[in-house]
This record gives sequence, structure tokens and C-alpha cells, in this order.
Amino acid sequence: MPARAARHRWRRSERLARVVRLIGVIGFAGMAACQPAADDPFAEPSARSFTHEGVETRLLDDDLVNFRVSMDGDVTRGDLDRYARCAAAQYALIRGFGFARHVRTTATEEAGLWVADAVYTVSPALPRGVQTLDAEVVTADCAEQGIPTV
Repeated sequence: MPARAARHRWRRSERLARVVRLIGVIGFAGMAACQPAADDPFAEPSARSFTHEGVETRLLDDDLVNFRVSMDGDVTRGDLDRYARCAAAQYALIRGFGFARHVRTTATEEAGLWVADAVYTVSPALPRGVQTLDAEVVTADCAEQGIPTV
């Protein structure tokens, strides 16, 4: 009987050790997920050197707009995304809309010049989707960060 009880306690302690290891792994993964990604469009830019080269705007449809933004220097994808967001927000305000929704963005490097080709919808009401932006809030944030708009 004592051997049986010892085996039972050993099995229970092994299960407990597995659960503790699993909790540790999940906790570590959760902490890693909280770190901002390098391409996070909402992350603050660091003390890198780059210039905003300009924005080209093309109206694709009544509410669909293409923004081609270009930057030179030590540029990340996040920098390009922020610049395109700022352009889209200001454009929405200029056209009398209060909101925009991100559709897609592609980025390329052309002879040292980084170019993002972004498409946004603009609308007077908050559009459906997860990548929506309030044009007034985003434009104010862009002004605070020194990111030019349209």
C-alpha cells in the first residue's frame, strides 16, 4: 500500500510540474506578444535620420483613394505606414469626411528611396473594419509627431 501511495504522489507531482512548465511557457509567450513589433505603425519613431519626400494622391473612386508616399534615409515599414496614415487622414478632412479605413499598403525601395503605395476608403461615418481611423485624431497626432500630411 505505501508503494502505491508513493506512485500516486509521484504521478501527481509530475502532472503538477507539467502544468507549471506550461504556465511558464504561456506567460513568456504572452510577455513577448506585448512587445511592440518593428513594423508597428503606432510605435514612436526613434532618433533615426530620414526625410519625407512627398505624397501623390489619386482618387480611384468616390470614396477610394490611393496614396503614394516616399521617404529617404533610415526608413522602416512603420515610418511609411505612419506617413500614409497621416496623408489619408488629412485627405479625408479636406474632402469633408471624418473617417478613413485602411485597405492595403505595399512598400518597395527604389534606388534608396522608400515608396509605399497605400489605399484607403474615406467616409463621413465610422466604417466597418479593424483598421479604421478618426481623421481629426490622427491628423492631430501627426502634427505632434512632425509627420507631414497632404
